[in-house]
Amino acid sequence: MRSIRTDLAVEARELYEQSSGALTRLEGVEAYDKTEDGIKISAVKILNEKGAEALGKPEGTYITLFIPRDGVYGEEMKRCAETLKKEINGMYKISQKQSIFVAGLGNPRITPDAIGTEVVRKIMVTRHLKSGLPEQFGALRSVSAFSAGVLGTTGIESAEIIRAIADKTAPDLIIAVDALASRHTSGLCCTVQIADTGIVPGSGIGNKRAAINKETMGVDVLAIGVPTVVDAATLAADLLEKAGGRDAEEPEFTDSSVMMVTPRDIDARIENMAKLIGLSLNMLLQPDLSDEELAFLLD
Repeated sequence: MRSIRTDLAVEARELYEQSSGALTRLEGVEAYDKTEDGIKISAVKILNEKGAEALGKPEGTYITLFIPRDGVYGEEMKRCAETLKKEINGMYKISQKQSIFVAGLGNPRITPDAIGTEVVRKIMVTRHLKSGLPEQFGALRSVSAFSAGVLGTTGIESAEIIRAIADKTAPDLIIAVDALASRHTSGLCCTVQIADTGIVPGSGIGNKRAAINKETMGVDVLAIGVPTVVDAATLAADLLEKAGGRDAEEPEFTDSSVMMVTPRDIDARIENMAKLIGLSLNMLLQPDLSDEELAFLLD
C-alpha cells in the first residue's frame, strides 16, 4: 500500500476523510473554510498527538490560500498580497520593535525548488540601514534575509546555517520560505500555505533535511510554502481514482520516488509567486511605507 504524498495540511485532511469514510469531525483536528476578497482560504488546526498522527503533520495551525490566476499574473496581485499579509499577521502578531529574518530555502539551480531564494531577492532588507544610519532609517523595522542553499552545494545543512545566523543576529521571528509538494496539479504555483510549525527544507522535491522550527532555532518560526511539484505516482493514482479505477493508494510505480511533475512554464510561475509573496511580506514588515516608497527603495 502506497501513501499519497502531499505537504499541504488541507489535502492531508481530505485524504484522511476519503480513506476512512469519516462522516464525523476528525478528533484532534479543527478545520474551517472562508472567503476573503474573493480568495478561498482553508484552515486546519492540529490540536494534539492524535490529530498529528492522523494527518502526518506536527501540531499547529496551517492556513492555505488558493490564489486565483489573475492574482498571480495580473492586476489583482496587490489585492491577493494584502489578503496573504492579513493571514500572516493573524497567525503571528508582529510588533514594530521586533526584528525579522527571512530565510529562503531550496536550490536556485532547480527551478521548482527555487521559490525561497527568489522571494529573498524581493525582500527589502533594512537591518544594516537601521543600525548604520539610525537618523535616516531608524523608523524602519529591522529585516534581514539570506538564501541558505542546499546541502549538496554548500556541504552544510540549511538548518545549521540559519541557526548560526539567528544566534548572531538574534531575530525575534524567522520566516522560512520553501517549495512544497501537492496532490493536485491545479494548485501548483497558485497556492500558499502558512504555518506556525516551522518547515523541513527540501520536502517539495522529496529530499527532506533537518527541521527549521522553534525547537531547533530557539526563536519562533513562521513557514511559507508554495507547492511547485506533484509526485508522479501520486498524480497517477489520483488520475486513476478520478477515472474510476483502482483505489488511490493501491498502485505501485517503479522508481516513483525520483519522478516529479511540474508545469512547463515553471520559471514564470516561480517568478510571479515570488513577487506576490515578496510584496506581501514587504507590506507586512514595513507598514509605514507607501507603495511608491517600497517600489523606489526596492528598485
